[in-house]
Amino acid sequence: MILASLECEANEVPKYYKLQMTDLMNKIVSLTKRRGFVFPSSEIYGGIGGFWDFGPLGVELKNNLKKLWWQTMVQKRDEVYGLDSTIIHNPQVWQASGHTVSFTDPLRECKDCHQRFREDHLKGDKCPECGGKLTEVKQFNLMFETYVGAAKETANKAYLRPETCQGIFINFNNVLDTVQPKIPFGIAQIGKGFRNEVTFGNFIFRDREFEMMELEYFVKPGDDEKWFEYWLKERKKWFVNLGIDEKKLRFFEHPKKSLAHYSKRTVDIEYQFPFGWGELEGIANRTDFDLMSHSQLSGKDLRYQDEKGEKYYPYVIEPSLGVERTVLVLLIEAYREEKDKEGVRVVLALNPKLAPFKVAVFPLLANKPDLIKQAKKVYELLKPCFNTAWDDIGNIGKRYRRQDEIGTFWCVTIDHQTLKDKTVTIRDRDTMKQERLKVDKLINFFQDKLSQ
Repeated sequence: MILASLECEANEVPKYYKLQMTDLMNKIVSLTKRRGFVFPSSEIYGGIGGFWDFGPLGVELKNNLKKLWWQTMVQKRDEVYGLDSTIIHNPQVWQASGHTVSFTDPLRECKDCHQRFREDHLKGDKCPECGGKLTEVKQFNLMFETYVGAAKETANKAYLRPETCQGIFINFNNVLDTVQPKIPFGIAQIGKGFRNEVTFGNFIFRDREFEMMELEYFVKPGDDEKWFEYWLKERKKWFVNLGIDEKKLRFFEHPKKSLAHYSKRTVDIEYQFPFGWGELEGIANRTDFDLMSHSQLSGKDLRYQDEKGEKYYPYVIEPSLGVERTVLVLLIEAYREEKDKEGVRVVLALNPKLAPFKVAVFPLLANKPDLIKQAKKVYELLKPCFNTAWDDIGNIGKRYRRQDEIGTFWCVTIDHQTLKDKTVTIRDRDTMKQERLKVDKLINFFQDKLSQ
């Protein structure tokens, strides 16, 4: 299936893409499928809306992004600790959190085609798909239901988690007992979430299955606004350091009337997507709602005791972002079209730390055994240190273009001069400048560049 090429009309795009058709979005969707970043889930059966598979390059990009987030939020900080909780919790977790009654969308269903639509997205009383009559508004819970055990009974009903943070709150005492943290401190987690979204789309912007990177930062009541402002600045700075244009980022303060039931204050870091401004990361002041609710329902004391013996429920500042949505932003920011002697060069100008491949190794000529042998030695030298690609298909110009398009930062070419003096040509992705370097200097050269 050819996805959303530049020539296709809106009604030719598979429904599970739900694209607001823009030239840039079309190009990115096409590139990600063609080069192995993102595939529609279950594509051979026609796809399934809101679900995506990440291919060989996409999974590398995702892993690099998660690694950078983990390094920044956990490994480089003394007061933040990691956690990996289960996807399915005891159903009472979602009762305490308020999800069983509050995690809903107001929906209307078409009596003819039976599709459901969010009330706030409708214009008029007719189905936007077939023109049929719509039912009255009903509240639809966004959590996916499942059953634990062999028998499908109400008593065995559970839910796939819609957020990872509840796994942190129910492990609060376990973390206190094992690492004895001092306030302020954080617990961070990366993991899958599931939301039975009725309105999904714009490629991987809004999904039904997704990964989240969340930090719950526990602070003393009264210090919460100070830490809220701290995390607003820190998170925006992190995105800019990834290479995201600061002019395309803004803060959106949620009005009091639209705040979630647990929130004292929520600010979104929004990004200017090709289809409009949209949330990139949400930062919420969850107060002491979660710990207090779990304490009341479970009967377990989840208060923090400080050095003076005072016990209290900490307030929680929560920076939370989706992996897939961040990947989309990185792809949009990185996509370049540059004119050169051969036409138009497509480049994914990704931060080198995020690029799926850091280095690609070429023999100048694919039909020269001595060049291939030497190139293989260089490839085997670099591969344990960096994710390295091997490419010997087509002429050197086509190989450069292919690597540019997937974001590979350096191309190393082995030629006849290499056989004489053990030097190779290194080509920079962004500047296209080339320099020669000794083979035994390559690892240090690339490590130094990546550490900058």
